[in-house]
Amino acid sequence: MEKYIVAIDLGTTKIVTLTGEKTDTGRYRILKSYELQSTGIVRGEVENLKDVTELIKKSVDELRKESGFEFSEVYVGIAGQHIRCMCESVRELRNNSAVQITQDEIDALQQKMYSVRMEPGEEILHVIPQSYNVDDKMDIRKPVGMLGKELTGNYHIVVGKTSAIDVIKQCLNSKEVNLNLNRLILEPLASAAAVLNDEEKELGVALVDIGGGTTDMVVYYDNIIRHSAVIPFGGNIVTKDIKDGCKISQETAEKIKINYGACLGHLSSENIYLSITGKNIDDKKEISTGVLSKIIDARMEEILGAIMYELDLSGFLNKMNAGIVFTGGGSLLKNFKQFAELKTGLKARIGKPVYLSSDSGKHFAQPFYSTAVGLVIKGVEYEKLKKAKEQKVNKEKKLKNKTKKSFKFQEIIDEITNIFTNNDTV
Repeated sequence: MEKYIVAIDLGTTKIVTLTGEKTDTGRYRILKSYELQSTGIVRGEVENLKDVTELIKKSVDELRKESGFEFSEVYVGIAGQHIRCMCESVRELRNNSAVQITQDEIDALQQKMYSVRMEPGEEILHVIPQSYNVDDKMDIRKPVGMLGKELTGNYHIVVGKTSAIDVIKQCLNSKEVNLNLNRLILEPLASAAAVLNDEEKELGVALVDIGGGTTDMVVYYDNIIRHSAVIPFGGNIVTKDIKDGCKISQETAEKIKINYGACLGHLSSENIYLSITGKNIDDKKEISTGVLSKIIDARMEEILGAIMYELDLSGFLNKMNAGIVFTGGGSLLKNFKQFAELKTGLKARIGKPVYLSSDSGKHFAQPFYSTAVGLVIKGVEYEKLKKAKEQKVNKEKKLKNKTKKSFKFQEIIDEITNIFTNNDTV
């Protein structure tokens, strides 16, 4: 299966498995998908290996059945509070300053970053170029073709906990599932690929994906990733607060949040009372939408506070000219856009996948599919890079073989020349 990408979004509330492709028009077609309610994943991390393995097996089996495709490799999203980012640089003294800098040098410099020493039990997930320095020239975007004796690369590095990464691999590599992991992709990078446009990335924007267990974010400025973070709580804590505050079940609290949940409830002239019936028919209670809104506002304000803290930490808070783009299921609360603008002082919009082909169906053009669709988009990008690398290696092999043959042919010519030369002298 070379043409199609298979992606798995391991979410705290749902697991989405889908297959898609890039069309000739440059858009992305989602062919088939299958989703299940998630168990065994807490705040973005796999905690119950058995439960998650069973869910992945069921999901991929159903996808094979629905699509008719056989596949053995997948791209998978990763989040969780163990994710952290840092900025690092590496310097290289060049052999000849009069020779132009090549793409091979740039690639080799980036590859060196994967050898940077991490904390025990951590490994690098992504090395993302930010800028380069050539001698005393700073913040260069494209150094290829320049001259200089010293080349420095500046990178944004995303790091994850090895144990959290290994448990995902165990789920996929188990005899029940038997899949190979193509690559783990940080979920906010995937969401950003599906939701943001180039102008926003240039102007300065924060992409915030409010999921069930985590709130993931990535900050862009001047088309460069400047910061990324995973905040270890999301929409599920809103549900829990409704459950505890109204003394109702988790299931009922989730339904109320989805159907009646809103921010800025005090702006509404209506104060509707919701009649809730428990399992016992005599167990009835009424919940005010005003009270419900106050519960939601308090927790969403906490989430926004954590987002603003990360933005301040990035050093680009004052450069968010395109504001904040919110996506994920947690962004669908009524009045949330206005609430976010009020609390952050930045303009906001609710983002959904925008690069889908017309025949993908409106079903996937929703904020809660941003990560899954983005994983397909990133998968296509990585496959393109992989193919280009393979072509380069094959080209180098052919050139090497050609050189060997040419050298061997020259040896034969030289030997024949020596024979005739020797005969002439006898």
